[in-house]
Amino acid sequence: MKRFIVTFAVVANLCFADAVVKELAAGLLKGSAAVSAIPGFFNLAYVENRGCAWGMFQGAVWPLAAFGVAALALLVWKRRAVFGDAWVAPCLIYAGIAGNLVDRVFRGYVIDMFDFHWGVHHFPCFNLADVYICVAAGLLVLDSFLPRKGGKSA
Repeated sequence: MKRFIVTFAVVANLCFADAVVKELAAGLLKGSAAVSAIPGFFNLAYVENRGCAWGMFQGAVWPLAAFGVAALALLVWKRRAVFGDAWVAPCLIYAGIAGNLVDRVFRGYVIDMFDFHWGVHHFPCFNLADVYICVAAGLLVLDSFLPRKGGKSA
């Protein structure tokens, strides 16, 4: 029970941080040009993403929200099978899915604000919830290379 409460508290705080950053982006950047934070490399921008990764499935808000709910439910249900004893990666993934899900349900779009580029080539804009999901995925990939008891990998 203690692990559940700590996990819930961590996920709630991560979601809160994501929401605060999105509100700051909406309040400070909406309706204005991107702000160059690192010239030639990184801007802060305001983007309303009505799709998912890289702008795919534009306008499919409710199917994407339903997919988010299903993915979150499945990951919570199958936590041990997916994450093993890992604790940080599940918290990050849960918070990332929940952060973007809240935006989809209550706004009808996800706010993105981090814009990396090299010259005229831009990486798709993303947000803190997306960072959580990517970091968690990276941790899971790294974890897959660690030796397991008995010499078996997970």
